[in-house]
Amino acid sequence: MRIDVLVSDWKAGLSSELPVEERERELYGQAWEAYLAGDYGFGLWCWHECDRLTNDLRGSIREVTRVVGPGRYFGFSHRKAVALAVPIERIYRPRKGDMSTPRTDAFVLPHYQVLCVYLAHAEAGDPKAKALLGIALGELEDRRRADPFLRHFETFRDLFARTGPAAGGPHTGSTVPLTGTAQGTAPVRRSSAK
Repeated sequence: MRIDVLVSDWKAGLSSELPVEERERELYGQAWEAYLAGDYGFGLWCWHECDRLTNDLRGSIREVTRVVGPGRYFGFSHRKAVALAVPIERIYRPRKGDMSTPRTDAFVLPHYQVLCVYLAHAEAGDPKAKALLGIALGELEDRRRADPFLRHFETFRDLFARTGPAAGGPHTGSTVPLTGTAQGTAPVRRSSAK
């Protein structure tokens, strides 16, 4: 995915004399700006980076916000908007024993992000996503102990349930500016940020 290549280039361009947290803040800031410019591929990267930092910093959102910068935490509204923007037919999900290489236009996402994408699309009424989510949830119990990122999916699912139809109506719009795709094609949606 071209996002990883760009992030690697940005990382290589940072001064090695900067403290580790400052380098992370600079790198995250560049990805954040690209995401706000409309590239949800960078949103996926920011999402995973926030979760990685949350795991590393023992779940302290305050510490994660300190590292990434004020106002840049990738919260639920951002995650939901990005999850809905990812086309599920382009997610690469290798089968057991599959040695093939993913298509060049495929998204290779961490398992917990795939679950979040399936959940968002299933809640939006996509029957294929609902079926894929059911299959993936069957494997969830086996993976829970081995994957520290799965708790982020469970939090996403709980927040989704709180903001869904049972909580006073469906969520109709995002406050996240989201205009393009990870490949830089046609706009998806745009609304003003608060």
